[in-house]
Amino acid sequence: MNAFKKITGKYPFLKFLGNRYVLVILFVSVWMIFLDNYSYFEKRILDKKIEELEDNKQYYLNEKRKDSASIKQLNNPDQTEKYAREKYYMKRENEDIYIIEFEEDTLKEETTRSL
Repeated sequence: MNAFKKITGKYPFLKFLGNRYVLVILFVSVWMIFLDNYSYFEKRILDKKIEELEDNKQYYLNEKRKDSASIKQLNNPDQTEKYAREKYYMKRENEDIYIIEFEEDTLKEETTRSL
């Protein structure tokens, strides 16, 4: 206590630290901000993860809507044939297919695959 009185004698603005309520409030504040499992910093990290997961959820919901629309279109036989011809290069009998690829298109596909 003598050391505390000497310090408060030199620095009178530190007298409030002698109050036990102030000490308890400081201890609890430090504990909650830095040391607790649900500390402020941990909460920030968890909030960022939640944001990222919500963004992923929205992305997958949009993809699900697009896929549902594609499935509805593929129920039509004409659309199914068109899709098979474009995607899998299928053809009818006595028909020739010529595939023309541009150099820019292949470069774009390679860069998207590498990402």
